[in-house]
Amino acid sequence: MKTNTFLTALAVLAVVACNRTTDNSVHQSMYDLNMPIIQTKYTADPAPLVYNDTLYLYTSHDDDHGENFIMKDWLLYTTTDMVNWQDRGPVASLKDFKWYRRDNGAWAQQVVERNGKFYWYICAHSKLSGGMAIGVAVGNSPTGPFRDAIGKPLFENGSWDHIDPTVMIDDDGQAWLYWGNPQIYYLKLNGDMISYSGELGKVEMTEEGFGSPAPRFRKKDVKYKDCYTEGPWIEKRGGKYYMLYAAGGVPEHIAYSMSDSPTGPWKYMGEIMPLQDTRSFTNHCGVVEYKGHNYFFYHTGKLPGGGGFGRSSAVEEFKYNADGTYPTINPTDEGVAPIGTLNPFRRVEAETIAFSKGLNTEQNDKKGVYVTNMHNGDYIKVREVVFSSQPKAFSASVASGLHGGTLEVRLDSIKGEKIAEISVPGTGGWENWRTLKTKDIKLVSGKHDVYFVFKGLKGSKLFNFDWWKFND
Repeated sequence: MKTNTFLTALAVLAVVACNRTTDNSVHQSMYDLNMPIIQTKYTADPAPLVYNDTLYLYTSHDDDHGENFIMKDWLLYTTTDMVNWQDRGPVASLKDFKWYRRDNGAWAQQVVERNGKFYWYICAHSKLSGGMAIGVAVGNSPTGPFRDAIGKPLFENGSWDHIDPTVMIDDDGQAWLYWGNPQIYYLKLNGDMISYSGELGKVEMTEEGFGSPAPRFRKKDVKYKDCYTEGPWIEKRGGKYYMLYAAGGVPEHIAYSMSDSPTGPWKYMGEIMPLQDTRSFTNHCGVVEYKGHNYFFYHTGKLPGGGGFGRSSAVEEFKYNADGTYPTINPTDEGVAPIGTLNPFRRVEAETIAFSKGLNTEQNDKKGVYVTNMHNGDYIKVREVVFSSQPKAFSASVASGLHGGTLEVRLDSIKGEKIAEISVPGTGGWENWRTLKTKDIKLVSGKHDVYFVFKGLKGSKLFNFDWWKFND
């Protein structure tokens, strides 16, 4: 999500120093935390999708060293247990849309499935009109690849209002597309999901509907209940339409409105996630039901080095009130409880992570996504690992262009019992992969959190890590 007025941008820049932190104490306090859910990259504007038995989380991507909104591609993460998230890499970028103008501005987006195809609605700066535009890509799988569906924007008219698309397929099959800052617009999508019928709709902003009228009608001496800002998220439940959105200007909180119709009129219902210290002056939410649980996704600036321009996705479980309204949802460091387990006797991609410190992920055509940039003391935590029998060996795929290091396997903490260890030598290159195995495994049974702790020469990059597996 982005606030796209000049005055707001000035306000954003004024609070950057308060929203970007490198405090080492934050590092120290995060060893036993679970939020944010991704630590290897900055991930904003989370948009969940459930397909079959997997939850897919599409995010925008803040630059590691951004001092402004530097965003060039979109990322994907998947889970089946809500605590271990597999990095699927960048699944689309601005360069996939030939009509984009600037090498920046890959802002909020959403993917929906229809008839076995996956439609990805994005916003980007158009070289055709000079403003922001709504685009759509399509793929045959939720993991892509995605391609520009029509080779041009789905909608544009030269305005900068056209950001943060959200989409819903109604019970009657009609698909609705919404977006906008500081105004909500909408279109009726055709059955092909890549064209629309009718004229551009514009949601009437009223005090009753959204806590305040549209900006041009607000009075300086009036204190309004709230105000719509950006980042809409549409859902339908129990015959009611819910419009969730970032509200209040800068800094943002999450509020919502409800309606009996997809086109309104809307009734302002209040705050969902009140304003509080998340170290980010923006917020953006997405809601999904998965395996009988309701989840509220949002973003913060709480990852070390993060802030207003380095945001990270997080999630909280919630229950709707008895009357169908939203409860108050506050951000936590604990996140959500697991709803599944992990089998260590199958190949597990190293980029399947519950929590980590210090490392990153990269991707290439040969190996896909792998873990890299690890240094002495860095670690990966994997939760809810069930040892149904005593493992006979432990294997890992690794590569090192320098001295290598040591891969320690520990239980339940970074200083917990060490059950296995692999010494990783230099393999002759960062892409020269070797599968190493040890049969020296201590007795282990039951369910544990497993920590992969990396040791080696201080200050030196140690090795790359592609996958691991216990042998039974």
